[in-house]
Amino acid sequence: MQNLPAEIYSVATVREIDRAAINDEGIPGYSLMTRAGAAAMRFARERFADARRWQVVCGAGNNAGDGYIVARLAAGDGILVSVVALGDPASLSGDAAAAYGDFTAEDGVVTPWSGELDADADLIIDAMLGSGCTRDVSGDFAAAVTAVNGHAAKVLALDIPTGVHGDSGDVLGCAVRADATVTFVGLKAGLFLGDGPEHSGEVVFDGLAIPDACRAASSATFRRVDDSELRRHLPRRARKAHKGDFGHVLVVGGGAGMPGAVRLCGEAALRAGAGRVSIATDPCHAAAIVSSRPELMCHAINNAKDLSQLIEKTDVIAFGPGLGQADWARGLYAVVAADERPCVWDADALNLLAESPATCANRIVTPHPGEAAGLLGSSAASVQADRSAALEALEQQCGGVVVLKGAGTLTTAAVGAPWLCTAGNPGMAAPGMGDVLSGIIAALLAQGLPLEAAAVMGVEVHARAGDRAAAGGERGLLASDLLLELRGIVNP
Repeated sequence: MQNLPAEIYSVATVREIDRAAINDEGIPGYSLMTRAGAAAMRFARERFADARRWQVVCGAGNNAGDGYIVARLAAGDGILVSVVALGDPASLSGDAAAAYGDFTAEDGVVTPWSGELDADADLIIDAMLGSGCTRDVSGDFAAAVTAVNGHAAKVLALDIPTGVHGDSGDVLGCAVRADATVTFVGLKAGLFLGDGPEHSGEVVFDGLAIPDACRAASSATFRRVDDSELRRHLPRRARKAHKGDFGHVLVVGGGAGMPGAVRLCGEAALRAGAGRVSIATDPCHAAAIVSSRPELMCHAINNAKDLSQLIEKTDVIAFGPGLGQADWARGLYAVVAADERPCVWDADALNLLAESPATCANRIVTPHPGEAAGLLGSSAASVQADRSAALEALEQQCGGVVVLKGAGTLTTAAVGAPWLCTAGNPGMAAPGMGDVLSGIIAALLAQGLPLEAAAVMGVEVHARAGDRAAAGGERGLLASDLLLELRGIVNP
């Protein structure tokens, strides 16, 4: 997925790009549809190379047209292909009608939907509704979705799985669960939000050779980090570099009985390239942390005065992992809150911030939905119901840069669309993952990245490391499993 474009659009914006290609560049709509069908065909032959018996399920509109073109090309390539139509193909219009006509002109046979799919098919093509689906799927379409999901064959969706809302990723009644989705013209937000990733499978993009000029006037809804962006922010180090060039991170946290969080955060900062990392923690943890990771400089902090002296020697603060909310934590909170160094706040630092809201321009806050709800005085459910609105509200309340964690982590942007992370996996829903993220972001700040870039690149590095660590399976993934994967990501 790293090779996808950076821009993610609304369905309406993608349609405007499509119209610009037709009206401004003079590219016939049917040419674009043919390119889409050909792109899907190429991918299907590569991704599902062993599949020799395909069934294309065509519904309405241009999504059906894409399906008829795939069917025609597949038949011409020696694939045993059958087509099932939901509704009367004679009711199709425009380019979709032309695609249907071309398929039947080459002796293609279309069978009306009878409630069943070909039991022997080894690939099913979902060309029912695509991004045109805006209300709950019902009737024959719902029955067909159920049949597709219950079939043993692999499933390829064209543009977006039927039943997934193209903007929100919500499931509209029911939705196809695809093994892969080939999407066209522009990436749709619904592929990456809500339930979209669960239903889309592997996402592949083809721009249909539409000139960039057609996208120039279109505003993205979100942006994602591609490989070139990662390389730009993480260039190769100079041969004469030394550790002093890469900053000193101070991790503040680890209240009594909670040493693991600061240990994870500190090592993540080292693995992400910080020059030096110090830990400020409860005195009972200092020796144990040093013995397990001697590269970390661990300091026993009895009170706020101890912390004040230590802060003066550091460049960046990661505040909150394992902090707790006891009097010891509140004393440290007062010191860190008054400091002006670049900082990353997470966990109990955010819970304490919720008690005394304050903005700060030089701070990155990284709440999960529950912590976001505390900061906003709402509920986790309401945050999840409209994550974009929650992100904006958090930015107004907290200042600086906001990272709203979760599936499809969002990060605020000073200019342009917010950032959406499309990497990561469900195995990362595990203890300590947020501590690792805080350490990575703090390390990037220490190496000189601006606040927004450190947050965005940190989220991406964290998610990609999680994907590498989950290569052998998502269930049972530990936060510490990411640590050894980080070097392969931060040295692109």
